[in-house]
Amino acid sequence: MATPDTRTQILDAAARLFAEHGYRGTSVRAITALAGANLAAVGYHFGSKAELMAAVVRRVVEPINAAQRAGLDALLARTPDPSVGELVEAFAGPLFDEMSAGDGDGARTSRLIMTILGDPAEEARSWTGPAEDAVRERYFAAFARALPGVSAEELSFRMRGILAVTAVDRLEVHQQPTPGCASPVTGEAARRWAITFLTAAMSAPPPRT
Repeated sequence: MATPDTRTQILDAAARLFAEHGYRGTSVRAITALAGANLAAVGYHFGSKAELMAAVVRRVVEPINAAQRAGLDALLARTPDPSVGELVEAFAGPLFDEMSAGDGDGARTSRLIMTILGDPAEEARSWTGPAEDAVRERYFAAFARALPGVSAEELSFRMRGILAVTAVDRLEVHQQPTPGCASPVTGEAARRWAITFLTAAMSAPPPRT
């Protein structure tokens, strides 16, 4: 197996440290030390720590976005109005695929996504571009057609909930179980439960005002 190049080593080290310590808790010096690279390498390959964070996140998110886009394309090719359950499956399913149980890459992806969702640093959330926005907007439009009674603000909240629930579940799979508590379920059963739960949550009637 070929040795990873310097850029890949920096990405791997940054992904691990950002996931464990967050953006502000991770220094460029710590990243380059773990990667076995010199300090100037981050500037040479990425330009800045913020751009390195964006590259780390995109490496994780782009396969998810691609699968989500393909899933929605397949649904819309079959019907212009997919059901809520079909949309949830196409939107949430790739998250389970990329955060699979039983491997280090899945654990790292889970922790990184939790960092993206919860890190207070602006740099942890400023990585998105037109490609990511387009996928989110297409799903938003499809969910809006399937749920005409839900306001745009509440629909955005519900879609964020899909991401949060899935990421928390996958993160628990990779952590040591709490003594006295049942271990999280992995595999296809967990995926089916999540899709069923999230479909019900997305389909719930809006609260009365």
